[in-house]
Formats: sequence, structure tokens, C-alpha cells
Amino acid sequence: MAAGVARNEPVDNPVWIHRVAEEAVLAAQAAARGALAGMRFGVKDNIDVAGMPTTAGCPAYAYTPSRSATAVQKLLDAGAVCVGKTNLDQFATGLAGMRSPYGECRNAFHPDYISGGSSSGSALAVALGMAEFTLGTDTAGSGRVPAAFNNLVGLKPTRGLVSNAGVVPACRTLDCVSVFARSCARALSVLETMQGYDAADPYSRRGEAVGFDVKNLTIAVPAGLEFYGDEEYARLFAQSLERLGGKQVGIDFAPFRAVQELLYDGPWLAERSAQLQQFIEQHAGDMHPVTREVVAGGKRFSAIDAFRAQYRLAALRRETEAAWGAADVLVVPGAPTIYKRTEVAADPVTLNARLGLYTNFVNLLDLAAITVPAGFRPDGLPFGITLIGPAFSDRALAALGARFLGEEPIAVPPATVRVAVVGAHLSGMALNRQLTERAAILVRKAKTSAHYRLYDLADGRPGLVKDGHGACIDVEVWEMPLAGFGSFVAQIPAPLGIGTLELEDGERVKGFVCEAYAVAGRKDITASGGWRNYLNSK
Repeated sequence: MAAGVARNEPVDNPVWIHRVAEEAVLAAQAAARGALAGMRFGVKDNIDVAGMPTTAGCPAYAYTPSRSATAVQKLLDAGAVCVGKTNLDQFATGLAGMRSPYGECRNAFHPDYISGGSSSGSALAVALGMAEFTLGTDTAGSGRVPAAFNNLVGLKPTRGLVSNAGVVPACRTLDCVSVFARSCARALSVLETMQGYDAADPYSRRGEAVGFDVKNLTIAVPAGLEFYGDEEYARLFAQSLERLGGKQVGIDFAPFRAVQELLYDGPWLAERSAQLQQFIEQHAGDMHPVTREVVAGGKRFSAIDAFRAQYRLAALRRETEAAWGAADVLVVPGAPTIYKRTEVAADPVTLNARLGLYTNFVNLLDLAAITVPAGFRPDGLPFGITLIGPAFSDRALAALGARFLGEEPIAVPPATVRVAVVGAHLSGMALNRQLTERAAILVRKAKTSAHYRLYDLADGRPGLVKDGHGACIDVEVWEMPLAGFGSFVAQIPAPLGIGTLELEDGERVKGFVCEAYAVAGRKDITASGGWRNYLNSK
């Protein structure tokens, strides 16, 4: 069943913290221009919108920014119209939607049940027809659980694909701006409007798009899934697997579950404490009691604990690689079950933790994900599944979600690889044709990080060697269809080869490197800054 609008809810469902006057919205729509012209959207109230208070769900924390978050500004520039700031679990800490002084959000299909969080108001604004799309955030599943519970598409991008500048951090190393919409195509169009490298965000990054054939793919299905006795969710998940089709392979979910447990039972909880330490010291009484308890718990971890957890995560990541070697996509339930609000109120920590069973591991493992509607229980409550792929597979996942929902197909470009060239493959030089013959496209001119040295190999080629005392060297970054990459590499003679280069802005791409033995006795031309400069100076 495609995502749709839920039945009307009583107006006292606390969807909004700040609402723009309707006359101002209509005026903005009339003047709007651009790809998203006139589309109404809401913004989770831990994301800045110029002139509107940002509360993060805590009145004592409130401030009014003079400029919008980068992601919001890109949407405004594309003609979308912001209609207000949405309710959330305080400081984006929670998956139920019940930790807000502005009121507990209720499920759009049954008010006795939770809405999901922490992006509760954002999900409800779309589900109840108040906005065409909304922004949430997703650190542990906050952009996916509410989507599953309210019959929506919830797109959680690759970390760093969308700038977090102007977003109140929860866990700065894991946070993502997410999108709620009623179709995969709409969610993707919003994502692609917002995405892009932003120097104002230290965790912003570029990457190569990862594609797969949505009609001929292999799907990983975890063995021994837990539904906490919810037989209807188990049945709907089994039906969803039948609809997905493809080649399905069973995998061991144990390492993924072990990663999931690290997020709230490990020192990443201290990241939340680090962000709010001063505020907690001065305003502990102003915080929601459950939020205060959870965030303060981060203080029990030491720096030693943090490093040990990093080592554990690295080991578990290596174990999960077996799944990606066997499949293109991992499919899991959006959540194992759904609870009544009274149930969560009686046991807020345990039941909240259960909701993250199939979401908490995704950002720790640097994966992309999209949650899509997948049917209803007999009592009318929605169920969703989550499609998970490698970093930068966002468009391919949206295309698979659209296929599952029966939407218009979304085109997925062929897989590509970015290659940094430093010598005779530069534009206008003798070997550049080896790139253009393979349909490679010049993406940008750039520089390496300041850790490389350049040498004249005396045979018409430069040699680039990584060196801790180097400099920034000029390169060109080309994007090449993956299908032609193997034949390109096969033409590269020793002592050159293809390795991974670190660029000045932190992006890592494939690129030309030289074996160290070959530069012994050769002229060091690092000071020229690049091969083209060196040739022009001769």
C-alpha cells in the first residue's frame, strides 16, 4: 500500500511548537519560484529557521537564529515554504515521541499509540496532511521509526551528505538531517535539493554514488528477527519479503545487533552529554526527567571506554562486511512492534530501547536507509520496512522503495568511481583521452591534502608519493563509469598505480600514486604545486 494521509486527528495533537500564520504562508507561496515552488514543509525544532525560535524541545534552551540551517536555506531557495517548527522528543533523545514539555504526540492512526520519535511532530505533519514534506533528524532511528508508525516514507541519508550546519547536535559524529514524505520520489527530490558539501560543517563530505540494479538484486534478510510477540508485524514482514522479490539470502544479524547495543549502552551516550554538559549543570530542573536521566548517563564513561568501544565497533564492522559481500541491500522491519502511550509511560527506557533494535546500528556503520510503508495490522496501525545500503546508495535505495510501493520508476545512474589525476591524464594532455574514451567527466579541480610530494620521473611522468612533510598538489577529479575502471587501471604501467588519495577538503578518492623506490634520486618538484605548473616553468 502506498503511503497516504491518515484520518483527521483532533487539533490538540501537539504537532507544532511554532506555526507560521496562514496569510504569511499564502503570500510566500504566491511569490515562490524554483523546483519546489510553493510546497509546504515543516522543520523539526532542533533545526534553525531564521527568525523562528529553536527550542530543541526545551523552552529554557530556546534561541532565535538570524540565519537558517544550510539544509533549510537550500529548500527555501528552491521555492519551498516553511510553515512552522515541529514537536520532538527533547534534544532529539528518544524514539517514542513522549518526551516533550510541549505535549506527547499521538499516532496519526490511533491516538492511544505512540507516534514514534524523536521526529514525532515532523512525521505527524505529513501524515495528517499539514505539510507536503518535513525535515527530521536521525541519529538512532528518529527519521525512520516515526515513518514506520505513521505510514510514511522516511529517508535517512548517508552521514555528511546533507550539511548539519544550523542543527542542534545530539551525537555530532552520527547526526543526519532526514526527510518525511508520502512518496519516495518526493523524499528523494528534497534530499537532492539539500545535499552538497558544506565547509561550515566539519562532518560534511563528498562521495561516489553507489548504484545497483533494483530489478536484479540480492537482498540480505536477517535470521531470527525479534518482534516481541507482535505476530501481525511478523506476518507483515514476511509478506513484504514476498513483494520485494529478488534473490534473498539469510545473514547472521548478531554483529548488527551488537553494534545497535553500543549506541546507548556505550560511550556514544557521552557525546550527548558533551553537547549538553553546561546546560545540564545550569538547567537540570528545566529538562524532561527521562531525557535528563538518559543524557546524564553519559558521564559514567571514560576516555578509555571510548577507545575500547571504537575498537569493538571496528571489529563488528568487519564482521558485518560478510553481509555486504553477499547482498546489495539489507531489509529489516521499521520497528519490531508498536506500543501504547501508557505502556511507554510505565517503562520509558526499556521500551524505547526496543524500538531502536533495527535502527541504532545504521549510522554507527555508516549506512544509508529508507523506511517505506508495508501494510497495516488488523487494528489499523501501520507497519513499515527499512531498506539499508552502503554509504551513498541513497538514490538507489529510493528507487527500490519506489518499486516496492508501485510508484513511478526512479532512474539510478550507473555506478561510478572518482579518480584524481596528477600528470599526463590532466585536461589537454597526452593521456587524457584514456579518460574521455571511457565517458569520464571532469568533476572539479582540487588539491591533495598537505601530505604529498611530487617528483619528475624523467620519462614524461610525475610521481606522487604520500609524505608527512609534503604539500598540497594540484589534481583534477574525474568521474568514470565503474564499468570502464578496470580497463583504465590495466593500462597504468609501473611504478605508477591507483591508490586512495586524500584531498584538501577531506574527500578521499581513487588516484595516481607512485611506488617509493621509483623516486629515489629523482627531482623533487613539490614546490611547483603541480605537474602543469612545473611544465610551464621549464
